[in-house]
Order: sequence, then C-alpha cells, then structure tokens
Amino acid sequence: MTVTIDDVSEPPRSRRKRMTGKERREQLLDIGRTLFAERGFDGTSIEEIATVAGVSKPVVYEHFGGKEGLYAVVVDREMEHLLETVTKSLVGGHPRQKIERAALALLEYIEDSSQGFRILVRDSHAASATGTFASLLSDIAGQVEHLLGDEFRDKGFDPKSAPLYAQALIGMVALTGTYWLDVRKPKREEVAAHLVNLAWNGLSGLEPKPYLTTDYKARQKDLKAKAKEAAKEAKETARAARRSGIEPEPV
Repeated sequence: MTVTIDDVSEPPRSRRKRMTGKERREQLLDIGRTLFAERGFDGTSIEEIATVAGVSKPVVYEHFGGKEGLYAVVVDREMEHLLETVTKSLVGGHPRQKIERAALALLEYIEDSSQGFRILVRDSHAASATGTFASLLSDIAGQVEHLLGDEFRDKGFDPKSAPLYAQALIGMVALTGTYWLDVRKPKREEVAAHLVNLAWNGLSGLEPKPYLTTDYKARQKDLKAKAKEAAKEAKETARAARRSGIEPEPV
C-alpha cells in the first residue's frame, strides 16, 4: 500500500489515539520505511513523515534527531534482518544445499520485504552505522567464503581463491534478486534453481532442467529422463553395430 500525504488527513486531537513512546517510534519507522522505499532519502522530508504520522516535526526530532537518524535505524534494521536470514541458511547440510538455502533466503527476503530491499539497493546514506549494501554483501560473502574454502580443500583446489568465488557468487545472486524484484517471474524456487544451476555446475555443466535437491519429484523426473535418453542412445548404438556387422562392446 502506498502512503502519501494526500491520502492522510490528520485526525482531530480529541479522536487521536495516544501512543506510548515505543509505539510512536515504531510508527515513525514504518512510515519512514515506506516513504524512503518510494522516494529515497533525498526525496523524503521530515515534514512528510510528520504529516503522515499526524504529529509535529519536533516529535520526529525527539525520537531520531532528524531524518538522518530515522533513515539510519531503518537501514540498520534491514541489514541486520537480511544478514541474519542468509547466515542462518548456511548452517548444516551438503554444500550445494547450503547455496540453495542461501539463494532462497535472499529471494524470500526480497519477496516479503520488498520495501526494505529497495532501500538497501539504493546508495545507503552515510548516516547508516553498518555501512552500505555492498558492505552487507561482503559480510554475507565472508560466511560463504568458509563454506567454499572447505569445499576447495576437499577437491584439491587452492583455498586462497575462495574469497573471490564467494564475492562472485553472492554478487550474482544479489544482482539477479534486484532484477527479480520488479519482474517477479519465474517463481522464487525456480529462480533459485537456475542460480544454483549456474553456480554449482558452471556454464559447461548446466543441467537442461535445473531443480533444487529438496524437490524430490523434479529430481526423480530428471533421473528418469536421463535414463530414457541413455537407453535410447544404447539402442541406436546397437542398431548401428548390427548394420555394420560389428558387435557393440558391453557397457
């Protein structure tokens, strides 16, 4: 729902609900979050926030010290929420499943907290204590770096390259999420499957019909399709061998 000044009229003082300090603070944060998502930091004013909240400007200053303070709290909350969501998804399971869960976690955040994500992907204001969106992605990449480092060691690769791959992986998911924020097609799970397909298999090993390992039905369907294709190729090989009079080698 879009909140604008034109849509809101200040209620008479006799009917206005008296809020506690905590309730008023949360109200101002909700209103600020909506306006910052729609118009950005520079396009939003203290006057607008106060008018929509039905309070005077000094009330906003009292709680946050100004627009910068309000914006900083909104950004910091969103950053903490997203970082916690993605970090939790990286616990336990096979490395591929961790990547799947991380991609799904980011896409779920984008879908459920689109206003917050719109604020984060803009150039974060200097008032934010936790830095920019790029620094947040670096924090997430740091979590993925340990995951990739262990996987590289197991495969005999140089673990020193793990940070580069972690940045590339997180950047790919974040940029795709920014695109998906507006188009919302295909579904979240399908987007995650394609992202993991590219990240896990690489361009040279792309699966024709990618699936998440948690999607048992899709996996079984893919295995049956591969078995059917292999059986077809075996029959064609045997048929060609009979025509030429050469017995095919046993598989």
